[in-house]
Amino acid sequence: MLDKYEEATNSDEVTNEGINVNEESLKEEVTDNDCEVENNNTELDLLHNKISSLELELEEAKNKYLRLQADFENNKRRAKLDYESALKYGIQTLVTNLLPALDNFERALNIEAENDQAKSILQGVEMVYKQLQQALVNEGLEIIQAEGQQFDPYIHQAVMQINDDSYEPNIIVQELQKGYKLKDKVIRPSMVKVNG
Repeated sequence: MLDKYEEATNSDEVTNEGINVNEESLKEEVTDNDCEVENNNTELDLLHNKISSLELELEEAKNKYLRLQADFENNKRRAKLDYESALKYGIQTLVTNLLPALDNFERALNIEAENDQAKSILQGVEMVYKQLQQALVNEGLEIIQAEGQQFDPYIHQAVMQINDDSYEPNIIVQELQKGYKLKDKVIRPSMVKVNG
């Protein structure tokens, strides 16, 4: 039995020595694990920085996308307004070019006819004038009312001023040249004489 005790004691010693050896290897392992933990923490910090950087890039991309979408919507709305304006006022150049012809027709119609032949020519001129005027009215041309109206600098152009007590101040006394609007836009203001 003593032999068994000695064996057990010897084996305990071996075990103790093994434990001592294991403690040193455990210390080395813990040190290695500490290094791994530090390496893992460094990697985690790098990953967190990378995530933060990617989140910032994503936010910038979202903002850029929203700005581009807003610009696109603004351009779309502007193009629609330009198209509507072109439809509404596309004839403006033609109408503006025809206004001197209307003025000349009116001057021609103010001439007194002395014989039947001149009267028939004036009737023909008047018919052409009315047809031209009606065609322009159908396109949205309006005559600006002037004589007897309150002077409005947006639709009237004062070229003369008089002082007449029979008229109130700022009243248009005489229209010297007709003014016209195309739909809601003034294309030529009326030239007028205003009481001061």
